[in-house]
Amino acid sequence: MVGLAAAFGSGAMTNSLPELEDAKVIFITGSNTTENHPIAAKWIFRAKAKGAKIIVADPRWIQMSDLADIAVQQRLGTDVALLNGLMHIILKEGWQDQAYIDERTEGFPELAAKLEEYPPDKVAQITGIDASTLRRMAEMFAKEKPASIVYCMGITQHTTGVDNVKSLANLAMITGNVGFASAGVNPLRGQNNVQGACDMGGLPNVFSGYQPVADETANAKFSKAWGRELPNKPGLTILEMFNGIDDGKIKALYVVGENPMLSDPDLHHVESSLKKVELLIVQDIFPTQTARMAHVVLPGACFAEKEGTFSNTERRVLLVRQAIPPVGESRPDWEIIRDLSTRFGYPMNYQSPEEIFEEIKSLTPSYAGMSYARLADKGLQWPCPTPEHPGTVFLHKDRFTRGKGAFSVIPYKPPAEVIDADYPMWLSTGRTFVHYHTGTMTRVSPSLHQEQAEGYVEINPADARTMKIKDGERIKVSSRRGEIQIKAKLSPKVDRGVVFIPFHFAETAANMLTNPAFDPAAKIPELKVCAVKVEKLAA
Repeated sequence: MVGLAAAFGSGAMTNSLPELEDAKVIFITGSNTTENHPIAAKWIFRAKAKGAKIIVADPRWIQMSDLADIAVQQRLGTDVALLNGLMHIILKEGWQDQAYIDERTEGFPELAAKLEEYPPDKVAQITGIDASTLRRMAEMFAKEKPASIVYCMGITQHTTGVDNVKSLANLAMITGNVGFASAGVNPLRGQNNVQGACDMGGLPNVFSGYQPVADETANAKFSKAWGRELPNKPGLTILEMFNGIDDGKIKALYVVGENPMLSDPDLHHVESSLKKVELLIVQDIFPTQTARMAHVVLPGACFAEKEGTFSNTERRVLLVRQAIPPVGESRPDWEIIRDLSTRFGYPMNYQSPEEIFEEIKSLTPSYAGMSYARLADKGLQWPCPTPEHPGTVFLHKDRFTRGKGAFSVIPYKPPAEVIDADYPMWLSTGRTFVHYHTGTMTRVSPSLHQEQAEGYVEINPADARTMKIKDGERIKVSSRRGEIQIKAKLSPKVDRGVVFIPFHFAETAANMLTNPAFDPAAKIPELKVCAVKVEKLAA
């Protein structure tokens, strides 16, 4: 079993980052873009300078909220209600692109019927956004083209993550904003090669290029190429792996470039499971909390010490050249995996990353037209099916890949865990501008450590006054799964009744508290919302 960040979702930007500059409207939701994706934010700043309208919907006030023409803070986990409410208004006012809907989509009557159930007053009660602001948002997005949607893990890391993404697709299609430059639905990937890991089949249900393992033709193709009869049933996601350890079905875990002892929800459960496994192998570039529990640690090489390709958030495959030799006993990941496989009885005879890439393109239609020679300049965006193809700047031009775009009928569902008398406050988690993911790389940097040396919990000043909590004071935050002691940071960025904790810090691990409940389709855990209790520490 290989743990990859990519196992927490798939998908790709329909458009490209530079196109954002020419959008007339950009709707940002569930993405703290300036702190987490500053390169993408650069193009949004340029769009704003050229007159674009910016709409931000985020439960926390972020830097982009200051830039926005309209910024709202919806209640945690109410994204589907918000989006259904916007589309309700668009249809009532006749602002939809009916010609586009009739020509290029299917399932519209069923969606329109469901949207009748989301009038502004009802949506205002669910989301906390007043009806007049909902109308302004709907009008701004619907009346200006091209309009682009930008989102990130604030949308996906919910038990309704798939519903949230489908609702964004509904909004884009209902306004005729898919299949054109500077429009589309654009997820920003959380790490530099998450897109590439997904493209290469780093998901339990697909081979490379998103070819389903259950598809007979695809399965036969890969079975023939690799000389083995391959399983035709999807494997397990990360959370299912830990449950499999508990059930005694999984005896060994091979973790590559992942740190579940800090990044996964309900860390007490993660730790308990890892202690049960008979063999834990961790392959990484620095020691991690997970590596400290491993029976075997394999030192991998970092990006500058190896060659290969990365596929970035805009589907661009980029060639990486080795700058320095691997340090110490570290080796490139492909060499480690090749030699392990050979010792396990399946010989891998690859001699170079380029040889592996040639196999990739022979089995992956969206990469078929690429080569190291072609990638040497600026890379290529998939799909790139032939050696003459220039790559694809934006998807679904003239027609959708599946033929017609399918609307999805999505009802609003509340989060898996809601506040109550015992746990009366909402918790959300995320990143900061200083550190990256579990801090494996950034927390060993003295300059970054100096910027932000420890974790904190943001709490609204009004809540802090009620609880007699002072700025900088250490307090206790607990959930049904665990508790941490952490420094309070009074901030109006969070609404009353909501707290926010960055998840980079093992000493104050936010994921001690988070809920392992997951989306039934994508199996993405609900890292962005759970119920907690905040208390002063005893004197």
